[in-house]
Parts: sequence; structure tokens; C-alpha cells
Amino acid sequence: MDTYRIDRLGHQGDGIAAGPVFVPLTLPGEEVTGRRDGDRLFDVRIVTPAPERVAAPCRHFRSCGGCALQHAAPDYIADWKAGIVRQALAAHGIEATIANVHTSPERSRRRATMSARRTKKGALAGFHARASDVVVEIPDCHLLHPDLMAALPVAEALAIAAGSRKGELSVQATLSLAGLDVAAKGGKPLDGPLQIALAQLAEVHGLARLTWDDEAVAMRHAPDQLFGRGRVTPPPGAFLQATADGEAALLDAVSTLMQGKSRIADLFAGCGTFTLPLAEHAEVHAVEGEAAMLAALDRGWRHTPGLKQVTHEARDLFRRPLMPDELARFDGVVIDPPRAGAAAQVGELARARVPVIAHVSCNPVTFARDAATLVAAGYALGPVTVVDQFRWSAHVELVAGFTLTSS
Repeated sequence: MDTYRIDRLGHQGDGIAAGPVFVPLTLPGEEVTGRRDGDRLFDVRIVTPAPERVAAPCRHFRSCGGCALQHAAPDYIADWKAGIVRQALAAHGIEATIANVHTSPERSRRRATMSARRTKKGALAGFHARASDVVVEIPDCHLLHPDLMAALPVAEALAIAAGSRKGELSVQATLSLAGLDVAAKGGKPLDGPLQIALAQLAEVHGLARLTWDDEAVAMRHAPDQLFGRGRVTPPPGAFLQATADGEAALLDAVSTLMQGKSRIADLFAGCGTFTLPLAEHAEVHAVEGEAAMLAALDRGWRHTPGLKQVTHEARDLFRRPLMPDELARFDGVVIDPPRAGAAAQVGELARARVPVIAHVSCNPVTFARDAATLVAAGYALGPVTVVDQFRWSAHVELVAGFTLTSS
């Protein structure tokens, strides 16, 4: 066995020793021993633990790959995630003030994708083991909302009804106002008998909606989500913030930045997470690439009395960003792109010189790249709010405001 000292945490949450050698479930400053294979250490034993090491709250932590950092104190994780943001911005010569790190509580995840397999005795459902395709059962998960735990027996039942012993079923489950909204992929092809069986399964388990390979096979109740005062029925598998707590933190930061604005563009608007709450005080133009999500947003707006005008546009903002002449009528813009960021659209925002931009991001690296574009165009970066709704993971989300300071 070789001995190593952990120097730092990598962006995936693994400890890194000189080499580099990647050592999962370790913390900086720890001395460890293990068997090296390539650039990874196996059969790891902690010789000298770091002061920040804590006992993992979940009994599944060692076997389950759903969490990476339960062995670290909460304050340490918050500081580490704030540091990831600072480091990404510093690579572009930008200094940042971290206003807050908001961490969602335990057992608050309202959506998750589970894996399910048929077995000789029935089925099992859960998350993959760390760096493995083995499915680990998680009956005492500390990550998922208690109501979302009901999706585990649903996933098992789906695997028994239509799974393959050789394959794996992917089951995305989301909490809605009417119960579980379940979308499954990877099972048997849908035919008449299977459709009947799945509809019966949805009835037995009280599902709001069940979708099989993108085709809705049962909808007992509309699986509505509440965005501000607007009730929206998202299309199957549509994006939703991971926790209600995290969504509220993001919305609070965005709303503060948009306070006093009368005409707002919401880019990458999805089903209206920000659009509908902002429409309580301003006219909003929502732009999103998926027409089905915009249709859901529009229905939600039309059935919610008292909101200001909401218009919408289906548009691929990567290939066809809004141009300066189109942006000229807005005094505020909200942009919430996927992990790839929005280089093309941010470039046009910089040219348009929109007064205030609220930038929501799930990737500090692409955020920093886009922030550099805005700063070079005369924008000042305000305090950054880090939102950790993927608790105990290496995932980092944030909101930051950019204000035009030069003419």
C-alpha cells in the first residue's frame, strides 16, 4: 500500500494527491493509503482525517453513487462551492463577491432519475453505485423528498411489468401538485397490452401521469407545477428546478435584480419558472427552444388572473440569438442557459447594452466565460448568490446581476 496526502478537491468532489492521483471520499489535508491503479486509488484507508470530516448521515453513502460529499461538514462544502465560482471568474481576471451560499435542506429533492432492473425474485430500483452500473437500493435516502420516495416501488413495478433482465429502465420521477409524474425509458416497446398494463399500474400507484418512451400512456390528474400564482402542466420530462427551496432562492435573487423593471425578456424560459412570477409586476417576453414548454407556459398565464402581458417565442437561442434591435425594448433581461452557457446570446446582449441582466447558471466555467464578455462591454458584476440545491454533490448553481456602467 502506498501513502498519499490529499492536496485539494477536484471539481467532481474527489480528493486529489500529487501525480495527480484521484481519491474519492477524501478531503484536503488527509493522509491516506491505498492501491494505485492508473490515476486512481482503491482500497483507501484514512490514516489522518481532516478536521472537516464528519460522519455521513445516510447509511447508503458508501455504496450509493448519488452523493459525493456527505463526509464533509456543510460549512466546508459551502465554502468549497463558493471557491469554485471565485476560481472560475479569476481565470478571466474577474473578482467576485459571494453574497450568500444557499443550501437546500436534506430530503428536499423533488425530482430524480432512478434506475430499475428486473431480478430473479422481482426487481430493484435506486441509484447507481459510484462509477458503476450496479443498481443500489436506497430505502433510507437522505436526498429525496419523502413523497418522492414513493417512486421507488413504482420503478420496481415498471421493471417487472416491462423491463428486461438484460437491460435497465430509466425512471424520471417528479413531484407535482397532483402526485407523482413519472417518465420511463428503456423498457419493452409500447403495444396495446402493455399500454393497458401500464395504465392499470398508474391507477394502482395513484400516479398523476405516466409516460413511456415519451408517449403519455396515463394521466389521472394534470401534474401541475406552481410558478408564482400560475399553475402550469409541463410536458413529460420537462426541466424543473431540483428543489422547491432552491427554486425559491433563485427566484428571490432574480426578482430583486428585476425590481422596478417594466419590460423583461426571459431567455431560455422553460415552462415559466421566472416568467410567471415576474409577470405579477412587469410585462415579460419568454423565449425558449422547446415549443411544448412555451405552450404550457402560455396556458398557465392565460388561466392566471391579474398577471401582466406575457408574450412568447419558440427560438433556438444558440443558432439564432435575439439581436440588439430586438432587445432594445427591454429594460431587464433574465437568462438561464443550460450547462453550455450562452456565448452567442450574451454577445448580443453586450452589444444591445441592456441596462440590467440577471444571469442564472448551472456551470461556473461557462458563466465565467460569458461574464467576461459582459464585463469587457462595460458591465459591472454584482454580488453572486450560490444556490446549492444538489446537496452533497459537486454541482454548483448561481445567480448574478450585471449592471451597465459605461456609455
